[in-house]
Amino acid sequence: MLAEMKRFLALALIVCLCLGAPAQAWQQVHENAPEPAREFRAAWVATVYNLDWPSRAGLSAAQQRAELLSIIEQARKLRLNAIILQVRPNGDALYNSRYEPWSAWLSGAGVNPGYDPLAFAVAEAHKRGIEVHAWFNPFRATISGRPVGKGHISLKRRDLLRKAGSTMILDPSSSDARQHVLRVILDVVRRYDIDGVHLDDYFYPYPPNHNIADGKTPAQRRAAINSFVSTLYSEVKDAKPWVRVGISPFGIWQPGYPRGVEAQVNAYEHLACDARLWLQKGWVDYLSPQLYWRISGKQSFTALMQWWSSINPARPVWPGIASVRIKSKEDPGRTAAEIGAQIAATRKLARQSSGQLFWSWRSLAGNRGGVQSELARYYTGLAIPPAMPWCGTARPGRPSVAAQDARGGCRLSWRPADSSARKWVIQLGSRGRWFTYCVLPGNVKSIMLPSVVSSRIDRIAVRPMSACGNSGIPGVLAR
Repeated sequence: MLAEMKRFLALALIVCLCLGAPAQAWQQVHENAPEPAREFRAAWVATVYNLDWPSRAGLSAAQQRAELLSIIEQARKLRLNAIILQVRPNGDALYNSRYEPWSAWLSGAGVNPGYDPLAFAVAEAHKRGIEVHAWFNPFRATISGRPVGKGHISLKRRDLLRKAGSTMILDPSSSDARQHVLRVILDVVRRYDIDGVHLDDYFYPYPPNHNIADGKTPAQRRAAINSFVSTLYSEVKDAKPWVRVGISPFGIWQPGYPRGVEAQVNAYEHLACDARLWLQKGWVDYLSPQLYWRISGKQSFTALMQWWSSINPARPVWPGIASVRIKSKEDPGRTAAEIGAQIAATRKLARQSSGQLFWSWRSLAGNRGGVQSELARYYTGLAIPPAMPWCGTARPGRPSVAAQDARGGCRLSWRPADSSARKWVIQLGSRGRWFTYCVLPGNVKSIMLPSVVSSRIDRIAVRPMSACGNSGIPGVLAR
């Protein structure tokens, strides 16, 4: 009998060692968690000419959605936190517009694709903690040989058109043209839960097509564009203060700025693009000059980054980086290591906050030159887009948090202290080390942590983030 008891106790000890002690219950504690890392990480997703999405015009709605969802999911895996989705390539719409026809780049000119791509992108991206910035080309109206749908501005107001090589543009000096573009953009801001409005560098055309027949001097053109940018910023902020306004101008303001920089294009004179003024005046929440050149040279990335960042230290400069030029005909010797070096330089030179935008999505998705491994070296964990203190300083209150171990994992739930949380940042800790697990939209109140995750942690933090990006006090659990 004694021998049998000894064998039983030995077997019980082996079972206990194998299974481990019963997990302790989760309890809310008055502890804190470290602030999550902050950095803006985005890629442009171009729809004009079907450069990035959809892969070709005429795909079914299901095929278009599948491709777009694949982009969003892969962006999450690359630890990006935003996509810059082109929703208005040339006076058309990749969303259900009240003012312009459906884009031919989807299913044909003026053809309803059977769903709303922008609404779909916003919903799916927000589920994965990714922002969507709606990218508008403000004044390009038509592209040679490409049809436009019924109700297109070029058909309704031919008096607003000016020829620029093979394209037609809306005359930016016309107040009617500017008001039309503003009405289009503000309609999207008000009706869609976008995180940002983004403009590219096509205000006036690039040389040799910049001398359109409008009878205006370069100074008059700049005045018209400056008025447009200023009005856009104020109207977006009046509608939704938390929606970021970003512009991506040509990377050199004028040749010789900074000293020694050369350029064949004078954005100030040719494109009526006074991006330095916009940054000085605070008419943007971020500026993304297209710094598509290498670290060193006559268009030095670092020299230009340092110059742009010095203009207004209160507003961030998040440069455009040309991942598309890796092993390209334009720059055949460029390697992916150049991209990593530029990320490192951005982090060092940024005066306000760090960020990068990559041109364009296809080069990242195709892993050109092994760029995905290079990104992984620098994006070692998730990052949250930087806050906008000029938008507001209020912070959400601490949520009430609970967790219950269950079959297959741990059910985490929380109750907000107020209604000001736009996002929830879930942070997990083990033995004093923390990492950001995921970012969820503000309407989510629970999540299932799989056992492979929950079994390895002893701390959980649920941190509310305001619409302006301000971090609230997290509710923290321990066991």
